[in-house]
Amino acid sequence: MTSSTRRLAVVAAAALALSLGATACGSDGGKATASTSSAASASATTPKLSGEVNVFAAASLTGSFTELGKKFEAAYPGVKVKFNFGGSSALAQSINSGAPADVFAAASPATMKTVSDAGGVEGTAKNFVSNTLIIAVPKGNPKNVTSLKDLTAPGAKVALCAKEVPCGAAALTALKAAGVDLTPVTLEQDVKGALTKVELGEVDASLVYRTDVKADAAKIDGVEFPEAAKAVNEYPIAALAKAPNKDGAAAFVAYIQSADAQQVLTAAGFQAP
Repeated sequence: MTSSTRRLAVVAAAALALSLGATACGSDGGKATASTSSAASASATTPKLSGEVNVFAAASLTGSFTELGKKFEAAYPGVKVKFNFGGSSALAQSINSGAPADVFAAASPATMKTVSDAGGVEGTAKNFVSNTLIIAVPKGNPKNVTSLKDLTAPGAKVALCAKEVPCGAAALTALKAAGVDLTPVTLEQDVKGALTKVELGEVDASLVYRTDVKADAAKIDGVEFPEAAKAVNEYPIAALAKAPNKDGAAAFVAYIQSADAQQVLTAAGFQAP
């Protein structure tokens, strides 16, 4: 069996095995059973995987991918998933500079394109979820922010992502759609940085992804705004051409597109691409 044929077999078997695992997961109380079922199915039907799978992923995927990594490891005993979360643009630069990554999941197709244009993507990247922006404010919304225009009030302190990263590019698109000219007090290199500024009380608001506010709902409130619909970010994922663990990379990419993984991502607030 050639290496290319073997990877195709891994992808097909991974999708089948993890689909069987998703079917077994019918309720919250069945999670442990589902993982066990996935592992048993994978062991019975897939080529054996081993080693580490190094996944470079957008910061906004931190919670969901951490959970999915554990489920993947349960399905493939002996495989360890390691994550490098951060701003998509910085991760892309690292990959193009030769970082030993197996998989890249970016927060925008434009960022993924910088890797594919450099010959770094194996095959074609696939969009697997989408995400929209929301205004993050401290609990209780003390400044009574109701729109993007409110962020320009005298004395208002706002954090944005830098324009080079996907959340920053989306914010600029939304602000332009609203006709709002905003000068932030800080520009962060990833969405987690922008959210942390609100958590620490250093700013009155920030523009972050809906999924980030959902994950931090105990500390942060979110304010919807209509222009968010004009700044939807799709998230692509791809195995990398120089992946040290090509079989593991192919299996992980297949898993993220499976019904089991999509269920986790939807629960976190992501939407279909």
